[in-house]
Amino acid sequence: MRIGLLGGSFNPIHNAHLRIAGESQIACLLDRVIFIPAADPPHKLLKGMVSFEDRSHMVSMAIAGRPDFELSTIEAERDGKSYSIDTIRTFRERLPGDELFFIIGGDSFLELGTWHRYDEIFSLCNLIVVERPGSPIINPIGALPDTVRGVFAVDSETGCLKHCSGTTIFFITGSPLELSSTEIRRLAAGNADINRYVPSDVAAYISQQRIYNQCQ
Repeated sequence: MRIGLLGGSFNPIHNAHLRIAGESQIACLLDRVIFIPAADPPHKLLKGMVSFEDRSHMVSMAIAGRPDFELSTIEAERDGKSYSIDTIRTFRERLPGDELFFIIGGDSFLELGTWHRYDEIFSLCNLIVVERPGSPIINPIGALPDTVRGVFAVDSETGCLKHCSGTTIFFITGSPLELSSTEIRRLAAGNADINRYVPSDVAAYISQQRIYNQCQ
């Protein structure tokens, strides 16, 4: 099977996350997309100390009714920071016969050089890089960290990057949604209507549980 892995703090999950998953699924013919909330994200602090349980529950509600989307709580099963390399290695061990596609935004791709053991990711899975507002990938190979550019080649027909191990970095461009979890938290903290930005069940849960009221 072709499995997409979409990680994030999902604080909260919003419509842009769902769109990224859907576009990746269509572009790369994915059989499933697995949403992976970070338990302890290394690059950001969780605003308002929102629990892993709340964030996971919101993901579960957002993908309900989509059998091709599923939730994984794998990052809460281990101690320490939620490093992507460790998560990918675990899925590689658990799904040895499947082809893995790690889905990230263009903004994250531009910061790959700051990731923990980023150079090990490319031989374990394919990458899908989805365009994000304000983070266009003009020169894909030039956007890679200097230390790994030599092990990639550009596919002249598709524009994809081919790794020496046989994996591929795919790029999805289009009309990225201008959505920010930070802005959604701000609106929710002020009891504003956020139904335009998140699935209705998620909006109701945030309101009923007053999840982001402490952010005021």
